[in-house]
Amino acid sequence: MPDVTTEASHPLYVPLTVPQTAGPRRRRPPAPPVPALRLAPERLRTGIVAGAGAVGLLWGLQARPSARLDVLFASGAHLTGLLGGYGVLVLLLLMARVPAVEHGVGADRLARWHGLGGRYVLGLIAAHTVLALCGHAVHTHADLVTATGDLLSYGAIAAATAGTALFAAVGITSARSVRRRLRHETWRAVHLGALLAAALGFVHQLAGPDIAGGLLTRWLWSMAHATVAVLLLWYRIVVPARAALRHDLRVAEVRDEGPGVVSVLVRGKGVDQLRAEPGQFFRWRFLRRGLWATALPFSLSAPVRDDTLRITVKALGDHTRRVRRLRPGTRVLASGPFGALTAHRRTRRKVLLLAGGVGITPLRALFETLPGGPGDVTLLYRASDASAVVLREELESIARERRAALHFLLGPSDGSFDPLAPRALRNLVPDLAAHDVYLCGPPAMARAATASLRRAGVPASRIHSEDFDRA
Repeated sequence: MPDVTTEASHPLYVPLTVPQTAGPRRRRPPAPPVPALRLAPERLRTGIVAGAGAVGLLWGLQARPSARLDVLFASGAHLTGLLGGYGVLVLLLLMARVPAVEHGVGADRLARWHGLGGRYVLGLIAAHTVLALCGHAVHTHADLVTATGDLLSYGAIAAATAGTALFAAVGITSARSVRRRLRHETWRAVHLGALLAAALGFVHQLAGPDIAGGLLTRWLWSMAHATVAVLLLWYRIVVPARAALRHDLRVAEVRDEGPGVVSVLVRGKGVDQLRAEPGQFFRWRFLRRGLWATALPFSLSAPVRDDTLRITVKALGDHTRRVRRLRPGTRVLASGPFGALTAHRRTRRKVLLLAGGVGITPLRALFETLPGGPGDVTLLYRASDASAVVLREELESIARERRAALHFLLGPSDGSFDPLAPRALRNLVPDLAAHDVYLCGPPAMARAATASLRRAGVPASRIHSEDFDRA
């Protein structure tokens, strides 16, 4: 048994360590899927910024310098309008579920970028509206009320106004205080209104002087919108529908794993063609009452074997409680795989997997499949007590077979001793700073663990995590 020099005698903290003894000959893990095409986050970010620069250049080529107040208002309205329209395209692209983007950037990072970008886009649209209104009022020597009525008499501007109202509804319902009070289905229905808002905005843009002024500009702007529309249609509708017909996924078994926790085995035809990697997740839609309307993001808790996918779910809400009542034969629609918490992020020979609660599910699959010799892979599993440990027998078996280090860090989260403190982590993993770290757990635990890892000397670039709830 390895030497563990933490405060093991503390009454509120119980570390349990699985001996690294040679076990029976381990069965060969399934062959890894063919590596997927991945777009690095830096390249995507650079592309987005370059696109914004091109839009600004388009505005600059058409701008006419003038000190007249109405012209200044109009110029500002044109710039914010163009950038707002471009921003809408970027937001839709981020959520189009393009595999190269999802696998390279990560679904939770895309969601964060989408949320942050949405605030900027709403600001640009609001600025465009105010500047255009003020410019028209100054140009026509009218008050703002009269200018508003005059502008709304134009069909393209009326369409843009309706689109702006839809975007505002999306922004309001995305605020944390509001979203917590809404059912997911309601929030999603409001978000679908963004597609109509984008279409109405496109109609408005084609009628404006910046886009309508030249044939090439109109063609480029139209092609950009058409490309994003095709990507949305293809990856959010066509690909999932085709996969459902091709793989015929159905629930094969629902297995109890502990209090409030079940594993669902889903079997289909040619599942290996999905190219799912350990650490990734799917969005699952179970075709039964109470579940069919919602796509639930669950990560794979085991590698793909024998055309079978497995997820492990803890009952935390209405939908997850219904999962345990699924029956064999239930039809399943699964879109994916998504996520970037995979072996491709690895940069070091030694790897630490740090899990909290049901966050063990993607890390359990990685624990089995990440290449490495004895001592190269370590798993720390934080849980409140022994009853909260999920898939314990499987983890212990994997640890024995591959002679990997496995520590269960059991104790209440509000105890006086923190097993995830920098010193405690270094005691368990003496050369911690030389490891890559894969982290998955509840948001509060993940934030605290990330801060501890940084203080323990692990660079941020080697701490890999993904928030599947956000994704």
